[in-house]
Amino acid sequence: MRKYDNSAIEKLQNETKVIDNNGLKVILKPIPGEDRPGYLDPVELGIMMKQAENNSNQEMPETMPPIEVMIPIIRDSMGFPNYNLNTVEIHTKYEELTGSGNTVGLWRYYPRKSEKTKNKPALVFFHGGGWIGGSVYTVENFCKLIAELADAVVFNVDYSLAPEKPYPNGLNDNYNAVKHIYDNAEDYGIDPNKISVGGDSAGGNYAAAVSLKSRDLGDTKIAMQVLIYPAVTLGDAKAEGYEWNEDYFEVSEEHGEIIKKGCLGLGRPGRVEDDLMAGLYISNAEYIYNPYISPMVANSHEKLPKTVVAVAEFDGLRLQGEFYAKQLKEAGVDTTCYRYKGMTHAFIDKLGHVAQAEDLCIEIAKSMREL
Repeated sequence: MRKYDNSAIEKLQNETKVIDNNGLKVILKPIPGEDRPGYLDPVELGIMMKQAENNSNQEMPETMPPIEVMIPIIRDSMGFPNYNLNTVEIHTKYEELTGSGNTVGLWRYYPRKSEKTKNKPALVFFHGGGWIGGSVYTVENFCKLIAELADAVVFNVDYSLAPEKPYPNGLNDNYNAVKHIYDNAEDYGIDPNKISVGGDSAGGNYAAAVSLKSRDLGDTKIAMQVLIYPAVTLGDAKAEGYEWNEDYFEVSEEHGEIIKKGCLGLGRPGRVEDDLMAGLYISNAEYIYNPYISPMVANSHEKLPKTVVAVAEFDGLRLQGEFYAKQLKEAGVDTTCYRYKGMTHAFIDKLGHVAQAEDLCIEIAKSMREL
């Protein structure tokens, strides 16, 4: 079920432009139904306005509740109801892994029609949620659609969350899942040379960190990393040449207030102790300089896997995502960067509502088939 017609997908697929962003070629994805620069996608804007209206009708507490009360509230607020866009039967299977020291749920999806096919490509996906929340269920339809489009096995990792399980628990859970899949590739019917990792936001952080760790340890082989509006640096850690500045966002006067107040909060440099989510993920502020926490500051990005980076135009994390793509490209990594005009953070959660989420599934599946 879609809330848009196929012409939106056709425009996103066929009317892209390429710009040079400080030496990085960025593929601009257009906005279906809006050509003016600095404007939000009309569908995205409508969703934001409705959410703002709902929030205004809720009573705010006079004092901030304790963190143990806030965490469930924050978790419940994450995600967005989305749609299953599959046109073929997708099998779903579940198992639990314990190799990291935690019990980690591992979901996998694949088209029934190719169940007996050997050496399929695979994607191991890590959901977003600021390291403290998010859910495998929010990205389930996104993963299933990629499984169909790429004729692949897609794994969806239910890793441990902070603050109950801070760093390095989530990273260890995700890395162990990838190693388990790599070591048992034949049993899963996948090609060990065609395993990709991916994730959105904090999940993109995990995908980048897992790729770095895989390169460093050499006990797994990752063919591609898919980084969707990734957080690749925390706090005020940064690599030489990186700068966060609100002026880098082209914002129309009409949409200026809602964009600047509601979309650009993420990614601003500052004390990690003042960042609720990142501050709960790491127990020591000095950890921000660890490349497995802030991949941007790694000493080298050479010999990392082929990379797809996808960012949203009006997302505070866009600047670090595109900078990381530039770092990878300069290190000799085959890197493709997409910028979805008019979109905001977490747009893949709105699969079926916004055409951009489906378009990104198409691009990821295309890259997987080319491995």
